[in-house]
Amino acid sequence: MAVATDLTASDLSKDERRRYARHLTLPEVGLDGQRKLKAASVLIVGAGGLGAPLGLYLAAAGVGTIGIVDFDTVEESNLQRQVIHSTRGVGGSKARSAAQRIGELNPFVRTVLHEERLTSANAMEILRRYDVVVDGTDNFPTRYLTNDACVLLGKPNVHGSVYRFEGQATVFDARVGPCYRCLFPEPPPPGAVPSCEEGGVLGVLPGLIGMVQATETIKLVTGIGETLVGRLLVFDALEMRFRELKLRKDPSCPVCGERPTVTELIDYEAFCGVTQRGAQRNGDAGAAGPNTDLTPSDLAAKLDRGERFELVDVREDYELDIAKLPYTKWIPMAELPGRVGELDPGVETVVYCRSGSRSGRAVDFLRHQGFANARNLIGGILRWADDVDPSMDKY
Repeated sequence: MAVATDLTASDLSKDERRRYARHLTLPEVGLDGQRKLKAASVLIVGAGGLGAPLGLYLAAAGVGTIGIVDFDTVEESNLQRQVIHSTRGVGGSKARSAAQRIGELNPFVRTVLHEERLTSANAMEILRRYDVVVDGTDNFPTRYLTNDACVLLGKPNVHGSVYRFEGQATVFDARVGPCYRCLFPEPPPPGAVPSCEEGGVLGVLPGLIGMVQATETIKLVTGIGETLVGRLLVFDALEMRFRELKLRKDPSCPVCGERPTVTELIDYEAFCGVTQRGAQRNGDAGAAGPNTDLTPSDLAAKLDRGERFELVDVREDYELDIAKLPYTKWIPMAELPGRVGELDPGVETVVYCRSGSRSGRAVDFLRHQGFANARNLIGGILRWADDVDPSMDKY
């Protein structure tokens, strides 16, 4: 199914014909297909690991207008996989960094920047301007938001996701097949699926999945080949193996089913159980609540005074080799329910992790188990390195 584009004023200049010569000699693409690419507008949601190859290859292919939604800044740890950014861009806007690289690669491409968080308030207005939406996000609220907006607007949604060594890609288009909610009707419980920050990701993996998404986008625009609508492509990098799962449209889907109940955008943070606790420098302070927080400076003072308390590290063993505090107990997050008996509910317990996210969930659990004095180290190792010990490695 080709995406309808306005071919008015989309003829190619002599310079463009030279640039896209290898497309023009492909019978399936040819001059007509390249004109469609030039006339097309594609929105990339997220200029991170997936958005990086998407931006580069869609620009190289000659997509006329590329929109980029991203409100984040480039961090040094991004450069292991987000190849559209450079070392000199660290600390700057991701959207602007991506746009600059796209302009260097192909001056015939127009970039439109949306340097803001995609929300229920602005999603419809932003997405309606584009022919194809490509989901390069890394969190469930934005995935559900992007899906629902695409269904309501009648837009194809080229989906990709990565975690550790596995990636997935498909095309959701509720007009002819299933949507994201048909596959995942409900989000997982908060904290059930670790983020890439917590679990890691092989640096080349987003490049591979992002290129699959770019390929599907080009096929949608030009109308060639068979897209991944109704098929989920799953890739295992350790096994170097692809497998395919069939996806079916769910008649009871709340947004694209026969009797939809979601007819407008909702509060996706609430839907996914994500609470907003205000901006916390260098990471979310977790879900435990402000009354359970402890700052790194407060913890350093307690250690200096020699106070008696449990300092519990809930990270994985490989993280201990990178950086650690003088913990009294090491209990990985997944083992905490089975090892909670090792802790004394009557003793103050301070829990920490890399950023404060896992430890926040651990404190929630401990408080439900009767640990009234359980506290979360906000910002974790990252904020400790900023506020207390700059010599500590950040990762």
